[in-house]
Amino acid sequence: MDLGRLVGLKVSVINDSTTVSPLRGSLVTMAVHDDRYDEDEFRRLVEPHRRALHAHCYRMLGSIHDADDALQDALLRAWRGMHRFEGRSAPRTWLHRIATNACLDALARRPRRVLPVDYGPPSDPLDPGQRLATSVWIEPYPDLELGDIEGRSAPEARYEAREAIELAFVAALQHLPPRQRAVLILRDVLGFSSRETAETLATTAVAVDSALQRAHKTIGQRLPDRSQQTTIRSLGDARVRNLVERLIDAFERGEVRAIIALLAEDATFEMPPYTAWCRGRDAIATSWLMPEGPPPRLRYVPTWANGQPAMGTYRHDSAGGYMPIALDVLTLMGDRVSAVTVFRTPEIFARFRLPHRLAV
Repeated sequence: MDLGRLVGLKVSVINDSTTVSPLRGSLVTMAVHDDRYDEDEFRRLVEPHRRALHAHCYRMLGSIHDADDALQDALLRAWRGMHRFEGRSAPRTWLHRIATNACLDALARRPRRVLPVDYGPPSDPLDPGQRLATSVWIEPYPDLELGDIEGRSAPEARYEAREAIELAFVAALQHLPPRQRAVLILRDVLGFSSRETAETLATTAVAVDSALQRAHKTIGQRLPDRSQQTTIRSLGDARVRNLVERLIDAFERGEVRAIIALLAEDATFEMPPYTAWCRGRDAIATSWLMPEGPPPRLRYVPTWANGQPAMGTYRHDSAGGYMPIALDVLTLMGDRVSAVTVFRTPEIFARFRLPHRLAV
């Protein structure tokens, strides 16, 4: 059995065009070889659940790169445990159990991730604040990697699959202790029963129900009254597209007044990996978000991240083209933008299949 070919040296996390980093050699050498199971059998078991497993790891960890690593770890654990899988539970339950524990092990080794609005109070809009390591911050998640996942994962689930990937939801999850986070995701996102969740976490159904009650209290204080999925459905595709197109046009023309007119009164602007953030139209009007210099200094390409409209931002360079500088994720409130989260990590563009450069 060629384990390196099975789950990595370049594992296809979602499809043939999306790959993740090489597996750690130590994990490969630890894998248990069992001639009763072959590569095709393992792939048939895993492949229908791969997208959902990756999204599950992202919800737990708040990072697409950490999710890549956790999924690789989970797949290795699943391969090593194939001889113990006898079909007493569904493959979906078994695989999510393994992935959940891989994520819990990862969380034990590092602090939680946050967004700037949870890192400190609002600050001077002209001061971007301190630049911290990317490992501090929540990362955006490409809708492309969700594929055709829609609605609820199970009838018992409380949240839709895309609703549970929204920035506000993922950020709220990071405020839960790891095991509470796991309980809430398993019960409310995946629709696991109390018994299945207890078996996953090696605890009791009573303990699961108690943890879920505490998690609901914490997350309920942090989630907005209306999800982005509800807002987007109420607006309809055409109005959402029109709003994004107007915002792009205003940015590319350098029209600050037009940009501000599209923002909600108490809109927020944050820009990880910088710590600073600001609230309100007046503050944002003087912030780093506003375009400077003569147009056309900036170009934008629309995309989707975390179930929300987003824009890949490109800046004119000395070579005459446009280079990627940031991914702007938009949060909507009615027909206005209530938050702009600007991820200054252009290396993420490849995961969104955004061009690495734009011509003039």
